[in-house]
Amino acid sequence: MNAHQYFSQSESPARRRYDALRDFYFHGHPAIEVANRYGYKLSSFYSLARDFRNHLKSNIGDSFFFKQDLSGRKPIEKTSQINDLIIRLRKQNYSTEDIVTMANSKDFTISYGYVYQLLSKEGFTRLPRRSKDFKANQAIDKIEAPIARSLTIENESFSTQSAGLLCFLPIIRKYGIDTLISNSTYPSTRIIGRLSSILSFLALKLTGVRRYSVDDLWCMDRGSGLFAGLNVLPKNAWFSSYSHRVSRDMNVSFLKSMHTLWAEHNLLGDTSNLDFTTIPYWGDGAHLENNWSGKRNKALSSMLAVLAQDPDTGIIDYGNTDVTHKNESNVVLEYLDFYRADGQKQNLKYLVFDSRFTNYENLSKLDDQGIKFLTIRRRGKNIVEAIKAVDKTKWKTIRVEASGMKKRTIKVYDDTLILRGYKTPSGTAKKLRQVAITGHGKVKPALIITNDFDIKTETVVRKYARRWLVEKQISEQIEFFHLNKVSSAMVIKVDFDLTMTILAHNLYRIFAKELERYSSMSDHRIYEKFIANNGRVTIDNHKIKIEMKKKRELPLLLQSLTQFTELKYEQYGNRTIKFDGPASS
Repeated sequence: MNAHQYFSQSESPARRRYDALRDFYFHGHPAIEVANRYGYKLSSFYSLARDFRNHLKSNIGDSFFFKQDLSGRKPIEKTSQINDLIIRLRKQNYSTEDIVTMANSKDFTISYGYVYQLLSKEGFTRLPRRSKDFKANQAIDKIEAPIARSLTIENESFSTQSAGLLCFLPIIRKYGIDTLISNSTYPSTRIIGRLSSILSFLALKLTGVRRYSVDDLWCMDRGSGLFAGLNVLPKNAWFSSYSHRVSRDMNVSFLKSMHTLWAEHNLLGDTSNLDFTTIPYWGDGAHLENNWSGKRNKALSSMLAVLAQDPDTGIIDYGNTDVTHKNESNVVLEYLDFYRADGQKQNLKYLVFDSRFTNYENLSKLDDQGIKFLTIRRRGKNIVEAIKAVDKTKWKTIRVEASGMKKRTIKVYDDTLILRGYKTPSGTAKKLRQVAITGHGKVKPALIITNDFDIKTETVVRKYARRWLVEKQISEQIEFFHLNKVSSAMVIKVDFDLTMTILAHNLYRIFAKELERYSSMSDHRIYEKFIANNGRVTIDNHKIKIEMKKKRELPLLLQSLTQFTELKYEQYGNRTIKFDGPASS
């Protein structure tokens, strides 16, 4: 076909409409003649003429016949509203990521590139480096967060600052933690179910959110909401009101079910390290006792909490904030009752704790129940002098673990002794084993006492040396999860807060176990290297795709998540989740 044939034979519908209406209106030909000439029914041609007249009345300037194709991206709806919002937020020193998060929460779909180009066009320069405190209090008039509701899964795409948080979803699904939460006794609300409620608390814990700000960006991030099965996380007041419906019995029941779960997955060994931690209270503490805070090096009005941790996996198995000076010596027996509750897997052989954790009478009760223990003996002046008087030839040199994957050479002296209060049920005194340690960096010798006479001296020291490392780990975890920062606007019942902290910490330990060579890294470091990442979420009929921003450790993270690609998630309509790197460099 040549050009002459094309124009003489080929005729598009748009061209046919144009010629027909031109003959009718411009040349004044009768309607029946025009309809026959161009192959229209008369009624159809009248309808065409009517539509053309209506178009001229309502859309002057737009072509009725030939639609003009625009190059580039499709224009964004409500452009003026979006532009005004972007400019207003930047004037309050919000970053591009913050602006996109807020816009997504308002159902405006925009990209980082669009925000960057608009701000550059309007003459805005890059923001200076801002502290976390400044970010939390920078807004003059904060954007009101949407109301949280159950998520309606639809095909959509949005940006999120919590793409890394979603990496915990496969672990929660694989280990059945979602089922554990759904079957718990925790309350639900009319709008937000039990699973979404607990995952909302967990989202804040896993991302280390400092809870002193009200309705901050975590209330608007779509990714955090997706993690909890909601459009966005609930507001500040909801968290406070929910926690006050939680009782200690609910927490104990949940801790027991978690204990069973960890045991089934072989995450609990035969040893538990027990330790007290102080949770300061900054309000009117007249109703509280003073407890020593090593972090602040003074006694404070505070709550005393106990934690039990497995030394091999780092899993925290038990927690309780209802500890007073009157009952603190009996906490070790309460933990034993918890561990041996009906249905619990019986594997506990060793308890390791410091010198002030319990008294000698309770040590006798542990021995009577077949539990081995390791603890430190308090060192009086006479005891220290007696140790110094021991013949030097009786001391033995060994090497034990120290912090930083190093080892230290120390000297030990193994002996037996009898202590007042450590007796059989009939009142007969029993012997204890004492291992004295020097060369460990302290002026006075350390004295380890135990009821295990069978293990080697090196094993005794190594077991307790690992507890020294555990004390450091517990301190790091509490700092990251902000357990000792209860002075926030979000008032959460402390025992429930501790239970959520335990769950979040354990998820980090399992997550680290999946990462080669990172299993001993603290929760905070894991968060900074792997979890703190932006990305884009795309939902279709079969899967949820999460594209995360480029990061040094991203290839290792994606490799560890490939084993979970076949998992399906009921809360997301039985879709699978696929994690991927950025679509463009």
